[in-house]
Amino acid sequence: MNIKPFYRDTWAEINLSAIEENVSNMKKHIGDRVELMAVVKANAYGHGDAEVAEAALSAGASCLAVAILDEAISLRKRGLAAPILVLGAVPPEYVEIAAEYDVTLTGYSVEWIQEAARHIKETPVHFHLKVDTGMNRLGVKTEEEVQNVMKILERNPGLLCKGVFTHFATADEKDRSYFLMQFERFKELIAPLPWKQLMVHCANSAAGLRLKKGFFNAVRFGVGMYGLRPSAEITNEIPFRLHQAFTLNSTLTHVKKIHKGESVSYGATYTAEKDQWIGTVPVGYADGWLRKLQGTEVLINGKRLKIAGRICMDQFMVELDKEYPPGSRVTLIGRQKDDCITVDEIASRLETINYEVTCTISSRVPRMFLKNGSIMEVRNPLLQENASK
Repeated sequence: MNIKPFYRDTWAEINLSAIEENVSNMKKHIGDRVELMAVVKANAYGHGDAEVAEAALSAGASCLAVAILDEAISLRKRGLAAPILVLGAVPPEYVEIAAEYDVTLTGYSVEWIQEAARHIKETPVHFHLKVDTGMNRLGVKTEEEVQNVMKILERNPGLLCKGVFTHFATADEKDRSYFLMQFERFKELIAPLPWKQLMVHCANSAAGLRLKKGFFNAVRFGVGMYGLRPSAEITNEIPFRLHQAFTLNSTLTHVKKIHKGESVSYGATYTAEKDQWIGTVPVGYADGWLRKLQGTEVLINGKRLKIAGRICMDQFMVELDKEYPPGSRVTLIGRQKDDCITVDEIASRLETINYEVTCTISSRVPRMFLKNGSIMEVRNPLLQENASK
């Protein structure tokens, strides 16, 4: 029996050409001697990890980064052979699993490195040392801890340090003082290490875009790879145009005329002030279109029209300016004609950051991957179906 990729009228489009252009432009910015690490954690910020990874690698990325070991193993099982670094904490008892899948881990404390060494059997375990310069999340903080790590490595030849890194807390803010303090602290802490033999990376998207030098030999490219600004504050410092890769579409499933005084949706929070056309759209908070977006605009036929009433779990209603036929496209994020609703606009409505918006769109929304305007693949985890064209 043939199974379609999806049966609902709601989907996200991921523009792989935009991903490739963002990566290519970043590579030009940082130079050929600096490696670009494509960050594809959290299902590539909700875009689709394997597909984005392949696009990034084809455009010049040399390695990948994820947050948890399961994400790395998933990429391996989908055929990705590039080096993968797990940025988050992996319990040391799983180091052999990481070695089996040729995945590099993060060593974030003296205790973790000691315990990891105890679990090594035959296959060497690769890791990058995380240095905490002021984020206070993961990492060794003192010169003494760095020296202790070096002593453990001397006694355990199966535990191989291949890199060292830190993470900036304020690289996306106009005030650079804390960022520069962290940068100087990083240089102090890595001084005893043979860091010229290691992959050294401190710059995330914000720092990588803003800096003209000081990248060491690798940069982690996360949010910028998806065409999203690290923050509005540094917009004028971004050296090239970022191309947004994420579009969210649906359709009108039902259109009806209601009379003045009639209400719409739960709680009757919307009451028509005149006879009014209302359209139903099959997207809800279970898809990541949160209740707080009540009153937000969507695009229909290039016009901005407001959501009417509360957003339901699986549907919401929209206030129409006229009768539209069922099946008319509704764009929640993306362009129609001369207008565009950006991820940043939705983030502003939600009083959050753009990262959270794309990550929130749930896996029950199928992802359609486009390249040069053509559909390359559709991924729908609900049907465990990857359909290639």
